[in-house]
Amino acid sequence: MTRPATILLALVVVLGLAAPWLAPNPYDHQFRDMASASPQPGFPMGTDDLGRDRLSRLLYATRVSVLLAPSAATISVLLALLFSALAALPSRLVAWTLSLANGIFLSLPWIFLFIILRSKLSLNTDPLVSVTLTFALMGVAGWAIPGRAFTASIVEMKDAGWLLQARAAGLRPWRIATAHAWPHLWSLALVQFRILIPAYVLSEASLGLLGLGVADPMPSWGNLLRDLQHPDVVQANPWTLAPLALLVLVMICLESLTPSRKAAL
Repeated sequence: MTRPATILLALVVVLGLAAPWLAPNPYDHQFRDMASASPQPGFPMGTDDLGRDRLSRLLYATRVSVLLAPSAATISVLLALLFSALAALPSRLVAWTLSLANGIFLSLPWIFLFIILRSKLSLNTDPLVSVTLTFALMGVAGWAIPGRAFTASIVEMKDAGWLLQARAAGLRPWRIATAHAWPHLWSLALVQFRILIPAYVLSEASLGLLGLGVADPMPSWGNLLRDLQHPDVVQANPWTLAPLALLVLVMICLESLTPSRKAAL
């Protein structure tokens, strides 16, 4: 299962990267005389209710959803490594503060922050700004999950012989964290990174479906899925299921390549 999943996932990534060259039309161009058109030459998947080419929008949506999820995962892992390094400090106050911050971030209703973010964005906001803010906020919101795993690992290292020797040698805490503790966390960081990618792909799709993710006219799997809220549209235009089919395929591939939760810990 691993090899077919890798091949399929690589194919989807290539399609996303090549969207500017493969898309038959600009993703935001409106063919006003072709609104809700059926598949035909020039529009293999037809057009939406604004006359935009569905295939072009699907390709660009793949580019956004699949390629930026790793960016959000990178932000989460780097922030988690940064904050977990504080656990190496010989201070109970720092450890308590870190544990408190971790608990707060895990319990906050982040959906309301996305609602606030969308309310602050004007209708003419640059699509790139919308995409960047959405995935950056996802990355910041998600640091606590890998952070808890990293902190637990560093706490276990505190009594390790090599760490005691480093302290005895007079090395500063940040030097110990970056030069000695972090190298022991790279394998765990990679596992957490691979776990977060499918989580963020699905999170973006959920936010987009609610109208809280990437803003129009920039397409993403999430805002393309909004067409599925109208059964009559789906029944008349079965090709509107393409984003859902692609999302399910990618999630299956990512899940088959993602380490188990036991391995992550």
